[in-house]
Amino acid sequence: MSEEIAVDSQELGEKIVVILKTIYDPEIPVDIYELGLIYDVFVNEDNEVKILMTLTSPNCPVAESLPAEVEEKVKSLDIVKDAEVEITFDPPWTQDLMSEEAKLELGLL
Repeated sequence: MSEEIAVDSQELGEKIVVILKTIYDPEIPVDIYELGLIYDVFVNEDNEVKILMTLTSPNCPVAESLPAEVEEKVKSLDIVKDAEVEITFDPPWTQDLMSEEAKLELGLL
């Protein structure tokens, strides 16, 4: 039984990543996943999701709206019972957290 749950949570994790890749930082033309703003995604056996993420800076203009957008879009998945976003600045975000794709997109490579 636990194997079935593991496959389901992995599959759910992949669906969550697809959703996260549709959310963009308004100031940077790269999605929040590729930017490295998502530190971790936790899914429990009840399909409740907790996302640990950061912002490019504590003064980010979307500090209020971006976490709410992430929660809303993840909750829109039928299989997700609940979603919660926790913002952290430890460790602080740096360009090193960006994917190669994001760095290429922004001309940093």
